[in-house]
Amino acid sequence: MDTLSNLTRRGFIHQCTQTEGLDQAFRAGTVPVYAGFDATADSLHIGHLLPIMFLRRLQRAGHKPIVLIGGGTTRIGDPSFRSESRPMLTDEQIAANITGIRRVFDRFLTFGDGATDAILVNNADWLDRLGYIDMLREVGPHFSVNRMLSFDSVKSRLDRQESLSFLEFNYMILQAYDFLELHRRYGCRLQLGGADQWGNIVSGIDLVRRMDGEEVFGVTAPLLTTASGAKMGKTAAGAVWLNADRLSPYDYWQFWRNTEDRDVGRFLCLFTDLDESEIVRLESLEGSDINAAKTVLADEATRLAHGEDARLQAAETAAGAFGSGESLDGLPVIEVPGSVSVVDLLVQAKLVSSKSEARRLILNRGARINDEVVEDDGRLIDISDELKLSAGRKKHVLVRPG
Repeated sequence: MDTLSNLTRRGFIHQCTQTEGLDQAFRAGTVPVYAGFDATADSLHIGHLLPIMFLRRLQRAGHKPIVLIGGGTTRIGDPSFRSESRPMLTDEQIAANITGIRRVFDRFLTFGDGATDAILVNNADWLDRLGYIDMLREVGPHFSVNRMLSFDSVKSRLDRQESLSFLEFNYMILQAYDFLELHRRYGCRLQLGGADQWGNIVSGIDLVRRMDGEEVFGVTAPLLTTASGAKMGKTAAGAVWLNADRLSPYDYWQFWRNTEDRDVGRFLCLFTDLDESEIVRLESLEGSDINAAKTVLADEATRLAHGEDARLQAAETAAGAFGSGESLDGLPVIEVPGSVSVVDLLVQAKLVSSKSEARRLILNRGARINDEVVEDDGRLIDISDELKLSAGRKKHVLVRPG
């Protein structure tokens, strides 16, 4: 398989450090490749899905994924393109987050002892044991502060006159050291990451060349926005999480089903395993027929993240929510005691972000209870039985007595 051309056609490649050399490496045999994920929360989210799918496609092409969990680097936090420092997490919080996020990868990658089986490693295994002064003496001479300050990820923070602590400034060195360590331990020859990781990746490549005299490579995937310019994966309710205990499979399915028309083909290429010929057929659909392609996208993305049973339940729940009479058991559920105003209920259910937005929704006849339009924004709701609360045609929550 022409791996690099396939990845480029499907939209995975934003930058590559040495295209010809990487293409030759792919053609020569199995290439160990890593992507890193810091444990800043107990679940990954849609923003992490592109590098995960990148690893999946490389494994399917005969290469070896290395999932690096940043148990060590999470103690610092990546400052790339952030306006402020990340909150400092305790060791206990980091350990709990690692337990949560490692479940994600089993859905997307095949782990084992084979030549192309994925492995999961934690950079705390070497960073926590590393004598800091010894590391600075060994690695520090290979880093130019002038060059580090020139990378956009650092320069943008300084240009805005926002504080960049010395602790955060070390992150680039530690990520570069990760690449060196993975190259020495597992023969890793490629690092991939988001476009905001370019400076860190280039620093790692340079460190491996200087210290081990070896050629390694780096690739970044694009930072995704929707066709309308919104950041991919951000909703009014917050992040689109990959763990079912943070976001129900139904809500995950619905997120993909609500994709803008112009994004359907691109997202089918990036977030499903469908053949390119089938994707071309689906993205050529016009008018209301494009909804069939959106359903395929939702089905395929949900199957990958949550399994076939969850996909079936989500599709069945969606059918019920749109009035076909099927089960609604997969809808998000909130419990509310006693009576509450419909405005407060819409906010509590996170169907809107504010009371003023709830009132506008009611004024525009977009709020419904058990499929009946709410006419009065002062209405009190007695939560004595289960009811379905809806905002528009696509957002639904089951409300149960508390």
